Amino acid sequence: MKGLFAWLLVPSTLLLSLVLNSSVSAQVEDFDSIKLYTLKNQQGMTVRVTNYGAIITSLVVPDRDGNRSDVALGYDRLEKYINAVDKPYFGAVVGRYGNRIAGGQFTLDGQTYSLLKNNGENHLHGGAIGFDKVVWSVEAYESGSSGGSLTLSYLAQDGEEGYPGNLRVQVRYTLGDDNTLKVDYHATTDKATPINVTQHTYFNLKGEGQGTILDHELMLNADRYTPVDEGLIPTGELAPVAGTPFDFTTAKPIGRDIGQSNEQLKRGLGYDHNWVLNRSESAEGLTLAARVHEPESGRVLEIHTTEPGVQFYAGNFLDGRLVGKSGKPYVHRGGFCLETQHFPDSPNQPDFPSTILRPDQTFQSQTVFKFSAN
Repeated sequence: MKGLFAWLLVPSTLLLSLVLNSSVSAQVEDFDSIKLYTLKNQQGMTVRVTNYGAIITSLVVPDRDGNRSDVALGYDRLEKYINAVDKPYFGAVVGRYGNRIAGGQFTLDGQTYSLLKNNGENHLHGGAIGFDKVVWSVEAYESGSSGGSLTLSYLAQDGEEGYPGNLRVQVRYTLGDDNTLKVDYHATTDKATPINVTQHTYFNLKGEGQGTILDHELMLNADRYTPVDEGLIPTGELAPVAGTPFDFTTAKPIGRDIGQSNEQLKRGLGYDHNWVLNRSESAEGLTLAARVHEPESGRVLEIHTTEPGVQFYAGNFLDGRLVGKSGKPYVHRGGFCLETQHFPDSPNQPDFPSTILRPDQTFQSQTVFKFSAN
């Protein structure tokens, strides 16, 4: 298993000194099951993933001149992921329900389920111990010069974080030689339950720690978005983006309109909203969700997904307190997220696409991140 490094999970009194982008390890006696896996292709793209939280810890891609940089925000030590005070969810798979559920509850088949309110009065990203804070089992790992894949699984038990059903989830990362990273999700349950899993990597295409993302040029393939109330819960409206700061149908710098006097921008402290992707209701398979171009490096990120929405978050809560793996602080709006998903609060919004998975069904979803440079 080339590129596999053991991580150490030891009492907090001992220093975890395994650095994610090197092979240095601590001299201690006890090892746990947390490890770091490397996928690398012939184009020089490298992806590192840990089975703690299914987290992408590093994503190295070339620029227009062939210079490689890590474009994913994150930490250099496992303890920082475990003990992070601000819980930014760097690089993690979040669930059982990514994004917010209003009031920390939903009703399903006549029964009301109560969830932890960990975001004001609302439930966020699966609760206190969501999928981002558990150790996933490694089902398969293949690594070679042309990419490779890593398959992880987790069994969320009935009642875990308040959700019904034993939910068996699988995520597979596949790196192709065309600089694509495919993320495939698969899940089954023994009771009806909501599910909305997504990948929560923060990107800065200049390189992590290299200033803000406000000059990145973003296109979102969406004519509508879901406005939110003061708690960032969708109102239920699918509002047109035309004539608003939320219009990214033609590429524009992220920072162009983010400071406008707009009630929705005030509520999100910037962009932190769900966009409704342009696809016909009968369409299946992948559709273009977003394209991001960083002018200085020439790096381009295209995202295709089978999901109906994408949450664009502009790093509004980054404030310089968190120091990344390169030793540089993550400044305000120093990274962006594009979380492919079903819509927030869908269990309480009957007009939104359903997120309910039943025992006779199989949940399947795919998102593809494609990197290039021009």
